[in-house]
Amino acid sequence: MTPTDASPPIDPPTGTIPGRPMESIEVRITEAGDALLKGLTRVIERVPGSDAGPQKLAGQLGVDKVLASRLLKALRSPDAMAVVHRAPGPEPLRRVVKASAKLGVPPEMIAEATAAIDRFEELIRSDIGDRSALEAILSAWVPEARREFELRRKQAAYRAMSQLKGVEADVYAEAAVFWPNADGKSIDIVWIKSVVGLRRLRPGVPLHFTSRRQVEGAPGRQPRNLSGDPVDSVDGAVVSAFSSDPVPRLKTEIAGEATHYLLDEPGFGSSFAVNLVTCEVNRAEIQRFVPRSRGRRAWASSDINIPARKSQFDILVHEDLFLGETPELRIYDTTVRGQADVNDRTRDIDQLDLLESIDSLGQGLRRFGSSDVPRYRSLLEFVCSSLGFDGERLRGYRVASEYPIYGSQFALALRTTDPEE
Repeated sequence: MTPTDASPPIDPPTGTIPGRPMESIEVRITEAGDALLKGLTRVIERVPGSDAGPQKLAGQLGVDKVLASRLLKALRSPDAMAVVHRAPGPEPLRRVVKASAKLGVPPEMIAEATAAIDRFEELIRSDIGDRSALEAILSAWVPEARREFELRRKQAAYRAMSQLKGVEADVYAEAAVFWPNADGKSIDIVWIKSVVGLRRLRPGVPLHFTSRRQVEGAPGRQPRNLSGDPVDSVDGAVVSAFSSDPVPRLKTEIAGEATHYLLDEPGFGSSFAVNLVTCEVNRAEIQRFVPRSRGRRAWASSDINIPARKSQFDILVHEDLFLGETPELRIYDTTVRGQADVNDRTRDIDQLDLLESIDSLGQGLRRFGSSDVPRYRSLLEFVCSSLGFDGERLRGYRVASEYPIYGSQFALALRTTDPEE
């Protein structure tokens, strides 16, 4: 946040307000929340029927139900900071107090509540600058505030990028299957991409997504499809049985370690939305055994290169690989330095501090359903059957995100396994 004349600079969560060197912003927020809770509670308790719920309270005060509901929720908050987060704005609160006075609430209680509202407004406008900046600060202390803060900002970023890029998707999903290679020394990685509701928002814009890898000391990539053919043709890695019918035309381009998929369809708008599923099989993609003493990680990542409402990233690991390990999640900003290697510690500074987390799916294909990707379990069964994999030997982990940040990278990393003696 850039300070303005109306927004004194602060340094949350331990900063102080200029002119009040001994008074932290945390104290000011807490005091404002306590005053609101005390003053408004005393007023609302005197309103007839206030204990009957928001609809009854709204009728008594002559305000809308949404305002009444938000007010009651604020007054039931567990602490002062949650009160400040949940409270309606100063003007709506003044309407509530003014209406309460007409219902016979004692003047001294009205005065106390009005003073608390004035203090709340001073906190917002004089101490911090605006309500948005206040919510940003509260996100450091109130988990609920942080969730709402992140979701709203990510949603705004999604809307902006989808309009600027001219493309969007309802769901961008990837799965990486780790399976022991027959040589006993390496691991095959199967990449499954499901893009649901992919569409142009305006004519003429290019629409593509990319698969890439970053493996130390590895030769050029040779991705193949489920039939074992190289992914170097128009058909490439498209899994037609799980894509739109008719199957969208797709161009495939190999560029070093990257495979680009370009939609070769002219339409735009919701009526031209398509579902695309691709699958790449990469044999002997990474080493199976790397001494743990080296401090390295085996990893896979999903790069958000299409503005999407939701993302889903799964890694499905054979039961004999990375025994006793659960993955670690790292989320990187790739806009400056590109895709991150989790083993490059200089990229730690590029990590994003977000609330996304890993869900353990358990073991066996029957545990790997999805409410966002159509026929997802059937897709996994089809891939495993095509490759001769026993899906019941896979354990799964998932990171799901609403409005994932365009240009971010979700990486799941596992500690390596010592060589067998």
